[in-house]
Amino acid sequence: MAFEPEFSVTARLLQTVETIAALRERIAAATVQVAWIPALQKDARVRNTHSSTAIEGNPLTLEQVRELEEGRPLAAVAQRSQREVLNYFAGLRYMEKNFGAKTITHEHVLKLHSIIAGGVMDQGDAGRYRSIMVRVGRHVPPPPEQVSGLMRELLDWWNKEAPNWSPVLSSAIVHFQFEDIHPFADGNGRTGRMLALWELYRRGFDTHHIFSIDEVYWEDRPRYYAGLQAVRAQGGNLTGWLEYTAEGLRLTLEKVWLRIQRLTAKSGAEKIVLRPKQEQLLQLLRERQSMTPKEIWEAIGVSKQAAAKLMKPLLDARLLRRVGSQKSGRYILG
Repeated sequence: MAFEPEFSVTARLLQTVETIAALRERIAAATVQVAWIPALQKDARVRNTHSSTAIEGNPLTLEQVRELEEGRPLAAVAQRSQREVLNYFAGLRYMEKNFGAKTITHEHVLKLHSIIAGGVMDQGDAGRYRSIMVRVGRHVPPPPEQVSGLMRELLDWWNKEAPNWSPVLSSAIVHFQFEDIHPFADGNGRTGRMLALWELYRRGFDTHHIFSIDEVYWEDRPRYYAGLQAVRAQGGNLTGWLEYTAEGLRLTLEKVWLRIQRLTAKSGAEKIVLRPKQEQLLQLLRERQSMTPKEIWEAIGVSKQAAAKLMKPLLDARLLRRVGSQKSGRYILG
């Protein structure tokens, strides 16, 4: 029996997809200067990893995830929490290496899961479809004997029918159907979100790998879970889910576009990508107009020395400037 997703292309969905297309074109035009793309790629990788693991309860902050990505081990942080994050980074590397595969196979899915869930599963085996019944909130996924067949149907649709649809829709369909099957005993959420990202990469939607839609899901987890459950409540109709995920992708692209505008600035031929504390500082200055050095380090919760380190690239890039005397100087937006 073939998998045939049920949905309608509503006016709302169509309008969102059109907005996404326009934003994507604008971003593509702005990323011609390849010298600073790696910084945006690293930023997206960190944000995707933090968000997708945090959705599942990982306690690490965005800054801690960034530190792990940079190879700096964290003291006084549970090894399992660190392992989950490092596994996700490894899963992203595997997916990025294989995103051009013309056919996605069971082996790809099993390998990806073995990387993401290795050493951090509460039940079942990493890289093997489940052999037990599971329950996810109110949802009871299909029995284990049906998993392999249902995954085969999903992969057949993904490889043969998905290219007929916008990747905005096909990635969301893959995402939901994978979560509905729930093919593994544990680690399905992280794996499903990465497979959705894989589809965006595979279809050339995110050419430079700088989008982080999981960030939107993380920021409103109740709505994310409600979106998944609503499909089941509506007898499998995916229309509402597609509207929700398309809206999430639109917000993601808007974040990237604002980040490109706000977080990058010319300093000769160079551009910079700001860290969360630097984003926070710029937002505070937009609200308060000006701040003293002491107000800055107290507001963002860092030491005087750390504040100076955070501010230097902002000053160099002319995103920030100092006004007034040496004794009574204040900082304003550049």
